[in-house]
Amino acid sequence: MAKTTSMKELIAGLNDDLSGEYNAIISYLQYSAKVSGPYRPQLVQFLQQEIPDEQMHAQYLADKIVSLGGEPTVTPRPVQTSDDTRQMLEYIYQAEAETVENYRKRIDMADELGEVGLKVQLEDMLNDETTHRDEVKKILDGWA
Repeated sequence: MAKTTSMKELIAGLNDDLSGEYNAIISYLQYSAKVSGPYRPQLVQFLQQEIPDEQMHAQYLADKIVSLGGEPTVTPRPVQTSDDTRQMLEYIYQAEAETVENYRKRIDMADELGEVGLKVQLEDMLNDETTHRDEVKKILDGWA
């Protein structure tokens, strides 16, 4: 069976994922500073505890891109801003849902190219991002 994915396409996809992780880091930092309302203390803690996961994902992706012969991007996806706490959470949910879908695609690409270690690591990262997405959904579902 012929491969339909090239290493160049995988690297481009990983760089897109890296841009998304940079966006997540910036978003969580900014949103944790700006959230307001009665749940501020809990939301600040929730948002800030996500940052180390996103940093680890970004570092892994940057290292992997280099090991595959690519150049890691330094550009985050555009960060959406808001002064409304619910809107911030909706932005996070949308970004996490997109990341979940992107990692699913990247897992398939890595599998096709025989990059087993990358596939396994992406599956772990997919698990993290799915948990992030689901937790934000629970917060939004209970929002008054």
